[in-house]
Amino acid sequence: MTVSSAPGKLYLFGEHAVVYGEPAVGCAIDRRARVTAHRRDDDRLQVEARDLTLDGFTVEYSGGANDQLDVNVPTPLVEAAMGYVDGAVEQAREAAAAPDAGLDLIVESEIPLGAGLSSSAAVIVATIDAAARELGVELSSEELADRAYRVEHDVQDGQASRTDTFCSTVGGAVRVEGDDCERIEDIPDLPLVVGYDGGAGDTGDLVAGVRALREEYDFAADTVGAIGDVVRQGERALAEDDVEEVGRLMDFNHGLLSALGVSSRSLDAMVWAARDADALGAKLTGAGGGGCIVALDETAGAQTALRYTPGCEDAFRAELDREGVRAEG
Repeated sequence: MTVSSAPGKLYLFGEHAVVYGEPAVGCAIDRRARVTAHRRDDDRLQVEARDLTLDGFTVEYSGGANDQLDVNVPTPLVEAAMGYVDGAVEQAREAAAAPDAGLDLIVESEIPLGAGLSSSAAVIVATIDAAARELGVELSSEELADRAYRVEHDVQDGQASRTDTFCSTVGGAVRVEGDDCERIEDIPDLPLVVGYDGGAGDTGDLVAGVRALREEYDFAADTVGAIGDVVRQGERALAEDDVEEVGRLMDFNHGLLSALGVSSRSLDAMVWAARDADALGAKLTGAGGGGCIVALDETAGAQTALRYTPGCEDAFRAELDREGVRAEG
């Protein structure tokens, strides 16, 4: 039996624009997906997915991609979760040159599904790592991140960036621009607070919406470019340990994302609740449309305010997780 875990992540800056070659900065957070892998004597795949919840339902399925999903709430997110696990297993089998290897997997996650905290990336990275090691192969960080990206790229119809899977693999803070990925060293400890509205946006639809705007309006393309400029300024603020400037730039980033149509009433309400409680800055994180916001606040003010904000289901403090994928147990 082999167990691996990988962290979720949030965007400080750059979501959506990163799809068009602009830079983005992501941070791994201390909520993890955990995968247990055990090799079988036959060629079957059995997967028990625990705590991958959406509106109170838990996904459980077994078998391969041709089996029916045993859940009474049809949703693209649930189908995507299956696709992520199946794709991760195929990558592990390929890496181990064992295409017919049978596996029992248990997938557990502390990360809300589809909420902008990269639950899929964490599950993919942990699954590939645990399954590959159970099949006798230990992958380098570079190969693991690349294989994980291939899974997201395929499931998301070619619209994924490398940010999520790279960040879950290496931990800490990362900078991604196109295919160039690097870890940001010496990042300050940021006072991160996350608000969650209990919902989830459809990443594919949201990315497609931004693409359509960008193709129709020159100023929408300029907005995407402006997000890239915010990221570059944010990198300088991080290098100078200027947390107040990081917060101001997060506010700018949220405004630009709102202009691109990827925010929502619940996300905006949480952003403004955090700002009204004197957070240094606040913005949505991830694809948008619902899910999570991130605020910078050293006090308890933003977290308390979020808990009393209509539409906010949960608010919690998140620590920067400087460790990426790891073996457990």
